[in-house]
Amino acid sequence: MNRVDIGNVGVGEGFPVLIAGPCVIENPDITYQTASSLLEITARLQIPFIFKCSYDKANRSSISSFRGPGLAEGLKVLSEIKKGLNIPITTDVHCREDIDAVAEVADLIQIPAFLCRQTDLVVESAKKKPINIKKGQFLSPYDMKYIVEKAESVNGRLLITERGTSFGYNNLIVDFRAFPIMRTFGWPIIFDATHSVAYPGQPDRNFVPYLVRAAIACRADGLFMEIHPEPEKALCDGRNMVRLSEAENMLQEAKKVYSAIVATSQVL
Repeated sequence: MNRVDIGNVGVGEGFPVLIAGPCVIENPDITYQTASSLLEITARLQIPFIFKCSYDKANRSSISSFRGPGLAEGLKVLSEIKKGLNIPITTDVHCREDIDAVAEVADLIQIPAFLCRQTDLVVESAKKKPINIKKGQFLSPYDMKYIVEKAESVNGRLLITERGTSFGYNNLIVDFRAFPIMRTFGWPIIFDATHSVAYPGQPDRNFVPYLVRAAIACRADGLFMEIHPEPEKALCDGRNMVRLSEAENMLQEAKKVYSAIVATSQVL
């Protein structure tokens, strides 16, 4: 397994990293406060942390959906959080034109699931920074091998994120066989717990804790969660985001599962 260094965080060894934050930048205050609170929680629990938030949600279903502040203003907010809290930052890119600007701020560039097969986006991002490639809902875990090879062609450092697979109309299923399958590619595997319950029309955050524990048991190297102080008031993905006040307990439970798995491995 290749270790990938994201700022001051090493991914691929020890307890899984947490990649978390609100879905999108709604305003600077909520974004900064959420990052600060998550930093306090992860420091108490001794969990490595990378803050995530989007400056532009370019893949919304509706033309009227809230997208965020845009590239310039959004990167300014993320830069202030990175410097003020001394934490690594990640955000997603949807077009090649944004990559250079994003790479100046982000320690990790996220490739959205719907765009994971876009060769130029993957390769150009991998030239600049470590990348987190989300597996498309339409792909098998075996198919990710070819996308990994695209990043490796430019000596890219990468993470691979599982986020569920389309199962008929308006439903996602997490096939946990994907974790050992994609682990054979040699890069850390992240589990996107909140988008895995974000199937259209019926998202349900109540399933997130169960999926988190199962992913840890399958030796995920990181957890991706979108977290918001008041999900019911969120301007994007509110129904599947984790409530900030519930995050610490969920992570404590994940640590218990991790400790049990490590202890069992040592016995075996």
